[in-house]
Amino acid sequence: MATQEPSPPSSMESNKPGFPKKILGNKLEDKHLCNCCHNILRRPFQAQCGHRFCSYCFNRTVSNGPQKCNACIKEDIFEEPTSILKQGCAFPDNAVRREVENLSAVCINESCTWKGSIKEYEMNHEGKCEFMIIPCPSCKERIRFNEQERHNERECPERTLNCKYCKEPFHFKNIKAHDEICPKYPMICEGCAKKKIPREKYVDHIKFCSKFRTPCRFHVVGCDMSVEKEKIHDHERAYAYEHLNLLLHYIMGMKVSMEGLQPQGLELAGHKLLELQQSLRELEARVSQLSNTSSGPPVQGAAASSSSASSGPPGPPASAPLPPPPTLAPTLSVSTSFTPLPSSVGAALELQLHSEKTKVAELGRRCTELEVKSGTFENVVCVLNREVERFATTMEASNRQHKLDQDKIEALSNKVRQLERTVGLKDLTVAEMEGRLREMSATTFDGIFVWRISDFAKKRQDAIAGRAPAMFSPAFYTSKYGYKMCLRIYLNGDGTGRGSHLSLFFVVMRGLSDALLKWPFNQKVTLMLLDQSNREHIIDAFRPDVTSSSFQRPVSEMNIASGCPLFCPLSKLDTKNSYIRDDTIFIKAIVDLTGL
Repeated sequence: MATQEPSPPSSMESNKPGFPKKILGNKLEDKHLCNCCHNILRRPFQAQCGHRFCSYCFNRTVSNGPQKCNACIKEDIFEEPTSILKQGCAFPDNAVRREVENLSAVCINESCTWKGSIKEYEMNHEGKCEFMIIPCPSCKERIRFNEQERHNERECPERTLNCKYCKEPFHFKNIKAHDEICPKYPMICEGCAKKKIPREKYVDHIKFCSKFRTPCRFHVVGCDMSVEKEKIHDHERAYAYEHLNLLLHYIMGMKVSMEGLQPQGLELAGHKLLELQQSLRELEARVSQLSNTSSGPPVQGAAASSSSASSGPPGPPASAPLPPPPTLAPTLSVSTSFTPLPSSVGAALELQLHSEKTKVAELGRRCTELEVKSGTFENVVCVLNREVERFATTMEASNRQHKLDQDKIEALSNKVRQLERTVGLKDLTVAEMEGRLREMSATTFDGIFVWRISDFAKKRQDAIAGRAPAMFSPAFYTSKYGYKMCLRIYLNGDGTGRGSHLSLFFVVMRGLSDALLKWPFNQKVTLMLLDQSNREHIIDAFRPDVTSSSFQRPVSEMNIASGCPLFCPLSKLDTKNSYIRDDTIFIKAIVDLTGL
């Protein structure tokens, strides 16, 4: 008989290790465990040595060549070649596979209540459990499988969103940074409070917005106020005194700065003038000396020069104003004819003298300009001082008038506050009287009361949403000095009737004549939902339980309500009916007056 070759495991069989041990719902047996991963066998293979492995574990073990069986080594039964694991030496163990797949299993994920067999677990539940913990592919946070969609849409910090203004995509963590640069982001004008101005048009808006606050034009001299564009002229008129005062301080500061520089400049100019004057005197003396020398005989001039240079201590002649220049002495002493020398030296001296005079004239001109500027600033300061004095007088008178106006305003404000308090008290009194009037207009004194409930659909939606689950009717009486009562209705049901029935209750209230009445309350009560076609009213009646606290003499504003939690099925009111007309229903209560 031909031997059947073991079929290779499918991709589903070979890509997962064994089942975790925790999924077993009963006692675990060793024969159901993989000798490699030590978990419950998944698609078991049996080797030649008799040990079983998961298909995935066996293929992974022999993928790098033949391997020794660790289970044989551990059990000390290793024997070659039986204990050598290699491709083709193992076959699928279908008997054990069926045993394993029929074992009872439970889901290992917290809060999951799934139960079944391991086969059902693998086919229908593994990898699909809503309570399975998986990592988010974007932020790597571990989340439940059933929360993945919500996490990706609302919670993941790495999720990508589209800006609702410019429609550009961005990461959620960059939402604040995007809002700072989004050209379509709506901004609010600080001046006119206009909303939803795109950022790209905000600059153009504030250029023409008359309410936008801009710095005062005198901010360069110290005014730190920001004023609306349309009120800039009013601000300048109202603060003219302050602006002039700031301008005065600014100009005075400039004057002080200039005065601090002017004396130093004048002093330097004076020193320069003195130096130039001394140089001029020296030049004039030299020119005159050279003129005198050139007008005398040449030989005598030479002899005089030689004698003066050779006899006695050196020094200038008594009649000469200044000593001759040292550079001229050798020339005069050696030259027998120096007629051209005085002319060339004189020309040079004349040129130098002209240059020095030009410098003196330039310094004089600058000093004159500084004096003119100083005089101009003094005149401006005088004018400003007069203006400041005038504005100070005007401001003082304005302050006095302002104080008088403030006193009048304070007196009028006190009167207004007093009148507001009086009006508030009157409003409270009127509201209280109107409430009493409405209550009295709806009150009956014969034990029969009809309660009209309008806007039924809206009030029922409020009851369903839990905003106003119950409503109280106005009070009614069995007689003028009889029992005081009211009705309480739950439009979405209460207690056993919640969500399925309209619940109606009867409430005994504390009245002014309770001391004269017989307690406990023991009169028959009939409750009705009126058919507005007068065909089939919904009626329920009961006689009070005299032992119940609901019918004893009230010690608070009202007793505990008692009545019919299943008064009317809501299904009757949801379909077409004659109980609701014009979104209004009528409830009627009748108290039997027998024995009163």
